[in-house]
Amino acid sequence: MPEGDTVWNTARALHRALAGGQLTATDFRVPRLATVDLTGAVVLESAARGKHLLLRFRPLADGQPLTLHSHLRMDGAWRAYAPGERWAARPAHTIRAVLRTSDAVAVGYHLHDLALLPTAEEATLVGHLGPDLLGPDWDPAEAVRRLAAEPGRAIAEALLDQTNLAGIGNLYKSELLFLRGVSPWTPVRDVPDLPGLVALAHRILMANRGRWTQSTTGSLHRGRTSYVYGRRSEPCRRCGATIRKRDQDERVTFWCPTCQPGRD
Repeated sequence: MPEGDTVWNTARALHRALAGGQLTATDFRVPRLATVDLTGAVVLESAARGKHLLLRFRPLADGQPLTLHSHLRMDGAWRAYAPGERWAARPAHTIRAVLRTSDAVAVGYHLHDLALLPTAEEATLVGHLGPDLLGPDWDPAEAVRRLAAEPGRAIAEALLDQTNLAGIGNLYKSELLFLRGVSPWTPVRDVPDLPGLVALAHRILMANRGRWTQSTTGSLHRGRTSYVYGRRSEPCRRCGATIRKRDQDERVTFWCPTCQPGRD
């Protein structure tokens, strides 16, 4: 699943390609939007809210601004192309939305929860989210408060709950807990220095914002970008123990049993 920084990067790429342009054609390939035509609307901006992507428009005719909401989930993606450029990112049958301006074509593949609504009503879709690690609403104290509200919950599960703090996925969850030496199954109440964990999450996502290669080790070389994530059965970079992988609350977790001792 894309992490918050991937969605932020995607939103920025779409903003660069579309913002300020007038839509010359639109094509929505989902039943609920099949008859929608936004031709003539001006693209105001593209923004990310946690793992949600928001494209905002001003309609040609007098009316309220509109937002096209999408969620990338596990396999969604947006790509921007030059007019006439071949769309090569994914198979054509996975296309869910096409937005054209005179300067660019934005194509959405395998998009989920695709919806068009008045911008003033965005909160109905994203208002439940916790503080956004990469957003202007970032509030570490509020994120800590929300995490601590369920003291018996496993910390790995709590970090993935987007109503606590928005933007962490499996990769950063696993890496954060390794860096802090915390077992993924540790109850929230037993996590030492919860504010420190939240602060580290913010620093790591901010460090990776603006680049497509995600790294928690400081290296951008292939095979060296993570400590535990994606490294099942490989030796721990710190202690040499074998990295483990296990399902946890229907999601996957990687950890080092020596550097992160505790019940699993």
